[in-house]
Amino acid sequence: MTGRKRMHLAVRSPGGDPTTARSGPRPAEFAARARLARTAERGLFDFLLLAGEPLPWEHGAHDPDTPGCPEPLTVLNALAAVTGHLGLAATAGDEPYELARRLATLDHLSGGRAAWHVDTSADAFTGRRRVVLGERSERYARAAESVAAARHLWDSWPPDGTARPRAHQGRYFDIEGAFTLPRPPQGHPVVIHADDSAEGREFAASSADVLLTRHRTPEAARALRADVRRRLAGHGRGPDGLRILPGVTVVLGDTDAEARERAGELRRQQVSPRAALLTLERVWGADLSAYDPDGPLPDTDPVPGPPGREGTPHADRIATAGKWRALAQEKGLSIRQLVIETSAGPSFVGTPGTVAARLDAYVARGAADGFVLVPSPAPDGLDAFVDRVVPLLQERGVFRTEYEGGTLRSHLGLTRTGMEGSIP
Repeated sequence: MTGRKRMHLAVRSPGGDPTTARSGPRPAEFAARARLARTAERGLFDFLLLAGEPLPWEHGAHDPDTPGCPEPLTVLNALAAVTGHLGLAATAGDEPYELARRLATLDHLSGGRAAWHVDTSADAFTGRRRVVLGERSERYARAAESVAAARHLWDSWPPDGTARPRAHQGRYFDIEGAFTLPRPPQGHPVVIHADDSAEGREFAASSADVLLTRHRTPEAARALRADVRRRLAGHGRGPDGLRILPGVTVVLGDTDAEARERAGELRRQQVSPRAALLTLERVWGADLSAYDPDGPLPDTDPVPGPPGREGTPHADRIATAGKWRALAQEKGLSIRQLVIETSAGPSFVGTPGTVAARLDAYVARGAADGFVLVPSPAPDGLDAFVDRVVPLLQERGVFRTEYEGGTLRSHLGLTRTGMEGSIP
């Protein structure tokens, strides 16, 4: 390795089948997930994130064409048996005692590779019961208390191995008694957050080890990183206490032109008529199933009501609808064409050499610490990146050539225990 900054790489598996798109319900295909995990480990990735969708499919799961999402922590316990180094992360709720037990169990079974992607979404479902979890500020206060309480429980076993009863009485949680597991191998499993709003940045600075962000221009990404570092200092943390990883899609080709053509086709495949209507429903706040996906946008405004699942205020949805109408009118776009146009397209497109150079430059310019890849729905998915791009990054001296530690914290260059945290 040279003295150049080394990037971190992770991969995100969506709730449905992780290797294909538009393939119908495949609720528990472990073999596909195991293959994805083994490929990521072959590529020396830091971790795999199973982004489990908390909503039942009929209530608006993220991908309406790949329903069937197994409980992610259960899957990770199985993946721990077929991998030896890869970090294992899952989206999970915020009940701290039971979640702390399950994450500690995974950390012990995997030898220190567990991570918790904290869910701060606006509502949850149990069967057909909708539970609104409050305004954004309240959701973050609840999540911060949950993380602090879990850290408190993980710390309750001292080095001598004797469990000590711990009590926590907070605004949202009341816990009393001894934790049932010894201290996890990492001290604290890695905590991941995925909202780069102002509230999300503050939560990450106070409570997380990894912040997943949207892909931005290098200039905008550097500004975000500077803001997060200021917030870290406000919580008594050093500037390197949090890893910032934007989510990206990579599309490769033998030529840059071929890659661009392939990227366009993949975007069209990934937005089915049904998915296009669901995207509009999230903005309009109404049932739009009677609309033709290949027809014009609704001429009505979004309906008033409580914030959407991500807490988007009504005024913001009105503004989004106005922008989309103007774009559709300007370019003559149908509903589906508009969603294809406005959806997050591939971030890095080109030959392996082009992509490796751009990834390297992005990190070298201080825009991020690395990337979370969302594999394309093509059958080769992650394999092409591992086989064709990773070796070029290694040749540049900006990516590891072997795992240098056994835990996820060691992959990420974080301390064994992370920050200690205090219960609000």
